[in-house]
Amino acid sequence: MTRVTDELVALVERTVAGLGYDLVDLERVGHGLLRVTLDTVQPGGIGLDDCERVSRHLTHLFAVEHVDYDRLEVSSPGLDRPLRGARDFGRFLGAEVALQLHAPHDGRRKLRGVLLATGGEPGAEWIRLRESAPQPGPDAGKPRGRSKTKRAAAPEMPEFELRLAEVDKARLVPQVDFGSKARAAAAPNEERSQ
Repeated sequence: MTRVTDELVALVERTVAGLGYDLVDLERVGHGLLRVTLDTVQPGGIGLDDCERVSRHLTHLFAVEHVDYDRLEVSSPGLDRPLRGARDFGRFLGAEVALQLHAPHDGRRKLRGVLLATGGEPGAEWIRLRESAPQPGPDAGKPRGRSKTKRAAAPEMPEFELRLAEVDKARLVPQVDFGSKARAAAAPNEERSQ
């Protein structure tokens, strides 16, 4: 499999930026697939029309530039969008992220938390995050024996400051609220019954 060159990344990045999009990722996958992942800061994100538009432009560009590929896939980054570089981290301050580090930090290579701040000079950027509370297991909420102890308040979670160079991979943690649709669907029924 041919790897993605820096020149190809720069070419695609310039092209999609000229169309008003941000390049999130460019990768070669098996069987000649070239995958381009886009994002935008516009409300509503990336839609099918956006992907088709960029795909048409890239197809013509690749023919002119003699880029070798068999199939082209253009898509949005999805709910678990990867974060690459200081700009992405700065854009998603306040969001929950999952990090995988190159080397262990406090004995762990995987961290999950809310992005609090970013800073630093180019080449020495850092991020600060507050670790997320552990996710409840499948038995959460089930009574355990006859204990009548009150549940303690959630402890204050630790904050970490990491150099961006320590981060191997980073993704947004999807935030999905299924309850709001159920409440919205129930609202018209409640109005009729009154």
